[in-house]
Amino acid sequence: MTSVISLLTDYGLEDGYVAACHGVILSISPESRIIDVCHLVPSGDVRRAAAILAQTIPHLPAGMHVAVVDPGGGSRRPVAIKAGGHVFLGPDNGVLSWAAHSCGAEAAYELTNEELFRRPVSPTFHGRDIFAPVAAHLTVGRGLAELGPEIPLERLVSLPTPTSLVHEGMVEGEVLSVDRHGNTQLSVDAGDLAALGVRPGITLVIWLGRRQISVPFRETFAAVPPGDLVAFADSAGLIALAVNAGDASQRLGLPPGARVRLSLAP
Repeated sequence: MTSVISLLTDYGLEDGYVAACHGVILSISPESRIIDVCHLVPSGDVRRAAAILAQTIPHLPAGMHVAVVDPGGGSRRPVAIKAGGHVFLGPDNGVLSWAAHSCGAEAAYELTNEELFRRPVSPTFHGRDIFAPVAAHLTVGRGLAELGPEIPLERLVSLPTPTSLVHEGMVEGEVLSVDRHGNTQLSVDAGDLAALGVRPGITLVIWLGRRQISVPFRETFAAVPPGDLVAFADSAGLIALAVNAGDASQRLGLPPGARVRLSLAP
């Protein structure tokens, strides 16, 4: 098994939680290379964590990918999902679902082999006591079949797949996530807009529920004056709404999952 282990959590950076996970991993697998994907996921925001993991995984090497964002505080069963050259480890609450699906999930296992855990196991710190040590043990030769019983893939918890639908000259989608800058990422693929003839320099009409606004479509948020709203294709190839030097999420009041429609301005 490869020695790369990535970590994605909502633990924050003000305490020693992340360092503890690093220490547990390195005590078992000193040669492991640890990649900290993000530890500033909003507390308990499973959807945001799932989006970050799914959009980051194409750029990560094969390895073990631990994602622990669990508003249930350890109440979900711990699982591992093999998908291509990756193994995803985390609570069975959907946080792994988008990334595992995108990589071609092959098999899943419930983590029940306590020999691979750090003892004693804290009921509120499975990242340190279950997921980190299991990931480390996998890098030093333990097999997936040793983790616990296999779980049918269809019995795993999956978040609803973000929707994007092209019809009648418009694209309909939803707010996928909001980043720390307030940029509002939509589930709309930039290619879908391009197929409708949308190019940088034109104006979009965006329906936000009953509201309708006109927004310039540009290559970057910096192409409009500070304080102005703009739409652009972000680094994940999805359409995002931003305010140059501002917060689009606050201005628009769009929570994750909110429906949106986009079309060319008449």
